[in-house]
Amino acid sequence: MKLVIQCFIYVVIVLGCLSCDVFAAKPNILHIHADDYRADGLRALGNPDVQTPNLDTLVQRGMTFTHCYTQGSMIGAVCTPSRTMLLTGRSWQRIPKAPAARANANDPATFLPKVLAAAGYRTWHMGKGGNAFTPGIQSFETNITDDGNGKVPQSSREFSSQRLADKTIEFLTSHSKADSSRPFYAYLAPPVPHDPRVAESQFHKLYDAAKLTLSPAFMPQHPWDNGEMTVRDELLAPWPRTPENTRQQLAEYYACLTGLDYHVGRIFKALQANGQWNNTVIAFTGDNGLSMGEHGLFGKQNLYEFGGMHVPCVIAGPGISHGKSDSLIYLMDLFPTFCELGEAKIPQNVDGASLVPALQGKNVVGREVLYTGYRDCMRAVRDQRWKLIRYPLVDRTQLFDLQADPRELSNLAYKPEHAAKVAELLGWLAKEMQRYDDKTPLTVANPKPAEWSPPEKPKN
Repeated sequence: MKLVIQCFIYVVIVLGCLSCDVFAAKPNILHIHADDYRADGLRALGNPDVQTPNLDTLVQRGMTFTHCYTQGSMIGAVCTPSRTMLLTGRSWQRIPKAPAARANANDPATFLPKVLAAAGYRTWHMGKGGNAFTPGIQSFETNITDDGNGKVPQSSREFSSQRLADKTIEFLTSHSKADSSRPFYAYLAPPVPHDPRVAESQFHKLYDAAKLTLSPAFMPQHPWDNGEMTVRDELLAPWPRTPENTRQQLAEYYACLTGLDYHVGRIFKALQANGQWNNTVIAFTGDNGLSMGEHGLFGKQNLYEFGGMHVPCVIAGPGISHGKSDSLIYLMDLFPTFCELGEAKIPQNVDGASLVPALQGKNVVGREVLYTGYRDCMRAVRDQRWKLIRYPLVDRTQLFDLQADPRELSNLAYKPEHAAKVAELLGWLAKEMQRYDDKTPLTVANPKPAEWSPPEKPKN
């Protein structure tokens, strides 16, 4: 009898150790998903004006995807469909569009937090609550938002990066002490650098607006009506756009980037102090980009490369190769990527594609083209060199050679020698729209005049 009991205890110990090893083999996943973060918002990605030393370390030790995009938006708040695609893995044309329908349009068991929880992960979210995918963030085991639910008041975003870091460090410390046998998936969604652009004074003092570099694509006004000329974001700067105002806005924007970077550095130190650094995959992304004077625009409601849909994407951690990938990817690809890293079952309705092969340094061809869209007024498609933007409501087309013209300054669409390329890309665009159930027409019977003038200022 004594021998039987000893054998039973031995088996229990062995099984327990095996269970711990299974969990330990799965990496923690920390995803920092910033609000309105431009694709060139890191010094390590080529912007000499901005100071981001902590996030730059991810670029140095991980994989940077230089061609990452949110697929599109049917509303001016581009962040909402972007975050919905992220947590459902689904295309912008297949996510629930009516706010009242969101809770029932998809099975919550297929949302990323639930999928990872089923694979043994502890799930934790803190950050942006408004203009988010509410059922998705509510499916985390712990959900701390800035929507005034008695936790973080929405009325003040002051030092939100600091609050985010404080709470995250508390979570990491408690997890390491009480629940270290389970891996964690932590989704941090700071509401910065979205306006109002508030950061500690020490970060604002770092930037002299007069010394900042304007984009080569800066223009006083967009040359025609793109279909969304007076949305809220475009009213944050005067017409004509001025170099002085644009540089001041850049200074405030960069201060928020550096403030966020500083507090991200505190989180990195906590991971190291708690022994979690070497087993944590860290992803840094933005929900959408932002124009800051490029082409006369200030919002994210456009399809230029340094406009609304192009975002940074850097992933670092155990087993991840170092370098850069020019694969054409969507933010929704992070859903199956995190699932594969965490050995979780990927739901059948996911449209994204796993990035794990690229993270392992394999030569991945991936998508031949990638398409983006905004409401019914813009559609774009690009490959590794060429990009076409179509404006059906005003019957305008743009064609850019991104290798020769990365800032999209020279429209080649109406040059006879490029007619074949325009036709080819229009064909690709139609195919991609069909692939993702996008039924928006690329031509309309009665297009509007493309000419546009800014609204007059109200008289006193």
